[in-house]
Amino acid sequence: MEFRLSFTPKPFIQKIEHQHQLFLAGSCFTEQIGAKLTNYKFKTIENPNGILFNPISISENIISYINQKEYAEDDLFLHNEIWGSWNHHTKFSDVSQTNALEKINHSQKAAYEFLKNADWLIITLGSSYVYELENNRVVANCHKVPTDKFNKKLLSALEVEAAMGEMIEKLKVFNPTIKIIFTISPVRHLRDGFVENNRSKANLITAIHELVAAFENCFYFPSYELIIDDLRDYRFYAEDMVHPNYQATQYVWEKFTTACIDEKSLLIMKEISIIIAAKNHRPFNPSSNQHLQFLKTNLEKSLNLHQSYPHLDLKVEIDFFENGINNFK
Repeated sequence: MEFRLSFTPKPFIQKIEHQHQLFLAGSCFTEQIGAKLTNYKFKTIENPNGILFNPISISENIISYINQKEYAEDDLFLHNEIWGSWNHHTKFSDVSQTNALEKINHSQKAAYEFLKNADWLIITLGSSYVYELENNRVVANCHKVPTDKFNKKLLSALEVEAAMGEMIEKLKVFNPTIKIIFTISPVRHLRDGFVENNRSKANLITAIHELVAAFENCFYFPSYELIIDDLRDYRFYAEDMVHPNYQATQYVWEKFTTACIDEKSLLIMKEISIIIAAKNHRPFNPSSNQHLQFLKTNLEKSLNLHQSYPHLDLKVEIDFFENGINNFK
C-alpha cells in the first residue's frame, strides 16, 4: 500500500558541469543549495546583496551588477545610528558610512566580474509580496524599520513576469551564453497568512513558467513542489513549521543533482565526498602509524584528483593532509 505520492523531476537537456561558474541569488533556500555546491568544489558566488526574497529586488540587483553600479553616500540611509542600504541585507550595514560603502562596492565589483563569465544563474524566488517606501521604491530588506513606514503590496503574476523578463533581456546581452534555473522557495511565509502565502507562491509559479516558455536557456526546477506535494509532511519542517529541515533539504538536493548535474560531475562529487569525509575524520589514535598512512593515502587521493581536474580547488584538503603528515609525532 502506498501512503505517499512521489515524483522525480525530468532531467535537464543541458546540465551543470564541474568547471562551470554558478551565480546564485534569492531566498535563504538559495544559500542552502549554494553551500552544498560550494562544498563539492563548484565555482559559486551567492547573494552578493545578501538574501533576497522578492522578484523586483532580485531583478534590480542583478541589473545593477550588469551596469557596474557604484554606490555613493546618497544611496545609504541612517537608522538607529547604523548606515544601511535598502538594496542590501543588514550584514552590509555599519556604524561607519565609509565602511558600509566599501563592503557594498567590493561585493558589487565581485558580482560583476563573476556574472560576466557565469555559465549558470540560479534564482530562488521567495515571495510575491514587496514592501515599498513612500516614493514607491521597493526595498530588499526592511532593516527592522517599523512596518508603518512601508506599503505592503502583492505583485501580480504579470508584474513578476515583467520584472524578471527585463532582467533576462539585459542579461542575455551582457552574457549571451548564460543559462538560468528558476526555482520557488519551499519556505512558507506564514506571517503573510496561509491564504496570502499561497497566492504569493501561485503568482511566482505562474510567472516563471511563462518566462521559461518564452526564453531559451531558461529552466524550472521544482524544489517547491518536492517539499509541498512530494514530502508533504510536517516531519520535514523545522520546529517553526516554516523552514524545511535537513532531511527535506537533502532530499531536494539529491533530486537537483540527478536532474541538473552531468554524470561526469556526479562521479567527481563522489570522489570529493570521500576526501572531505577523510578530512573531517577524528582519529582514535592520532599518533599511530595507521593514522599516518591514512593521511598519506588521502593526500595522494587529493593530489591525483586535483591533477586530473585542475579546476577543482582542493587546497584546503591538500594542506590539511600535508600539515598532518609534517606534524606527525
